[in-house]
Amino acid sequence: MTSPEAQILRTVLDQWKSAVDAHDPERVASIFTDDAIFQGLHPYSVGPKGVAEYYDSQPIGLTAAYTIQETRRLADDVVLGYLSVDFTFTDRPVVAVQLSVIVRRIGDDWFISHYQVSRLA
Repeated sequence: MTSPEAQILRTVLDQWKSAVDAHDPERVASIFTDDAIFQGLHPYSVGPKGVAEYYDSQPIGLTAAYTIQETRRLADDVVLGYLSVDFTFTDRPVVAVQLSVIVRRIGDDWFISHYQVSRLA
């Protein structure tokens, strides 16, 4: 059985994955809060503009496959997720990372308010 927290994360992360796979940086950015802290494999940024710029700089053909490893409900409207993500490219090896996200409910929808990638290998 899937936990409510995992389902919340899947709803948000499936949107993220779809936009990443389609190389649609503006759509990726639209699922982040206005004050989101974003740390990819480059220097961090705050807000959707930095997210869009980061994903715009990624190569066409980049795809993401994620597995949720842990979830925690931090408050009624806040969920933490810890995931493994494989970023696949058309012309180089897969980049495997760990991803921590915090999603926050605003109105009826959930958005990413914190995103931090770590390469452990």
